[in-house]
Amino acid sequence: MSILTTRQNTFWMNGRSTRILAGAIHYFRVVPEYWKDRLTKLAACGLNTVETYVPWNLHEPRPGSFRFDGMLDIARYVTTAAELGLRVIIRPGPYICAEWDLGGLPPWLLSDPAMRLRCSYPPYLAAVDRYFDALLPLLAPLQSSRGGPIIAMQVENEYGSYGNDKEYMRHLEQGMRRRGIDVLLFTSDGASDAALQGGTLPNLLKTTNFGANPKERFAKLREHQPEGPLMCGEFWNGWFDVWGKTHHHRDAKEAAEALDTILAEGASVSLYMFHGGTNFGWMSGANDTGKEYLPDVTSYDYGAPLNEAGDPTEMYHAFRQVIGKYAPLPDLPALAPAPKQAYGPVEMVEEAPLFDTLSQLSVPVDRISPEPMEMLGQSHGLILYRTVVTGPREPQTLALQEVHDRAQVFVNGEYQGFVDRNPTQDPLTLAFAPGNHRLDLLVENMGRVNYGPRMCDRKGITEGVRLDTQFLFHWTIFPLPLDDLSRVQWRTRTGLAGPAFYRGRFVVDRPADTFLALPGWTKGVCLLNGFNLGRYWDIGPQRTLHVPAPLLRLGDNELVVFELHGSRSPRVEFRNSPDLGEPGRPE
Repeated sequence: MSILTTRQNTFWMNGRSTRILAGAIHYFRVVPEYWKDRLTKLAACGLNTVETYVPWNLHEPRPGSFRFDGMLDIARYVTTAAELGLRVIIRPGPYICAEWDLGGLPPWLLSDPAMRLRCSYPPYLAAVDRYFDALLPLLAPLQSSRGGPIIAMQVENEYGSYGNDKEYMRHLEQGMRRRGIDVLLFTSDGASDAALQGGTLPNLLKTTNFGANPKERFAKLREHQPEGPLMCGEFWNGWFDVWGKTHHHRDAKEAAEALDTILAEGASVSLYMFHGGTNFGWMSGANDTGKEYLPDVTSYDYGAPLNEAGDPTEMYHAFRQVIGKYAPLPDLPALAPAPKQAYGPVEMVEEAPLFDTLSQLSVPVDRISPEPMEMLGQSHGLILYRTVVTGPREPQTLALQEVHDRAQVFVNGEYQGFVDRNPTQDPLTLAFAPGNHRLDLLVENMGRVNYGPRMCDRKGITEGVRLDTQFLFHWTIFPLPLDDLSRVQWRTRTGLAGPAFYRGRFVVDRPADTFLALPGWTKGVCLLNGFNLGRYWDIGPQRTLHVPAPLLRLGDNELVVFELHGSRSPRVEFRNSPDLGEPGRPE
């Protein structure tokens, strides 16, 4: 039996002291066909451990309905790491942050109007217990205490940045132990007094997270943990991007110097991220500063040692050189970039206007007032609110109280403008001639807040709709998760304005990684052979979507683009290189 323990200021395993040299690769951000490749490159960099979060929202998409197959086969991922001689650290949450929708918490939690997340609120704890009942028995046999590679698990995640409910933390710790988890348990928090007091328990190992100034951060950790091994639970070697801002880039030499300082302190480390991968589908999260809502882009390249396509970067080689000063390096295998292919333009020859396909995509419900997605059993996608407004009316201000996140406004099918969660434009005013008029509000969910105090982030219209001071009542609501487009009726493209689906086909004779560009398109999502590649938006910084080769079929392939505003071009392009925007440094 091999168990990771602590002795004074060191980790101890197999009868001797050891150092954890870890890197984060999230299995759910990488297609399974590439797991072995990415893990092999992690081992070749000199790391001995892979670390991963576990996204509760993907594993339990509906209450009591669990998935552990395909990209969610965590046991297979852990076993693959073991086959390569790697140890594994699991961070099961229930909250993971990770720039992931709602920090990995399932959106159906928010169907409870009184929900309190990440605390001892009984309905929340009951849901966590059900999740642990399904997940932890799969992982327990893979612990090092039973001959497997899992050496440690984290309790919650950066909890001290959110709350201080010790009963909640004890519930999680004891729940893990009761379900057979007997490896080392630890917490990770920012290097501040409040976080290191509120986010842990006295009997748990504390680690701290940072991107710079290692000596100062470790000194703060020592104030709260005088004895025990030092570990940077997340060394932020890069950063994530948000729509409308600069693409982040960190100098490889500067990052390597910070890593060198960490290791020179005798500390263990986990590189966040070693390989970021992609926020496929609707899974990118967001931040809310209180002044601005900041949704994340689809790419999770993160400026990591392996880029989004899994190719080694300058940072990879700089980090490997530093690691080699403190640990033996394995022979470096051939690390040539994977083949990329420019398949060229694809004509989007068919279309289906959204308003013409509502009956094929949605079963409407009637409500007195608008209700958010979660109250209707919907997690992702868009939602359409429809009511009748009587005229005549002089110009009045349209007010969508707490719209989450962006609403397109139509009167009798004609586009009037949009209302954004960030009030960056003048209020929209509407005037109505005599008679009845159909008012449609198409609201897009751009990603739930994944960090901070505003995480109860329900999507859609969350309070009400007014014209000046008058609330509008009696709505027909169309949930649009867009998870099944099989009933869409296609027609030859005519060149629409407004929200619509577009379809094109292309032939692949040699599948290879490629990058989808949409010049002339505005905002929407792309589905390749039914797989949701993620969001695009012409405000950048991201300009291409990563398409891993396993998502392509030999022969005929189908691409569907859902465009919210209308395209200035009838085609898209598959290129052989990515465009994530002009690089800059984090703000």
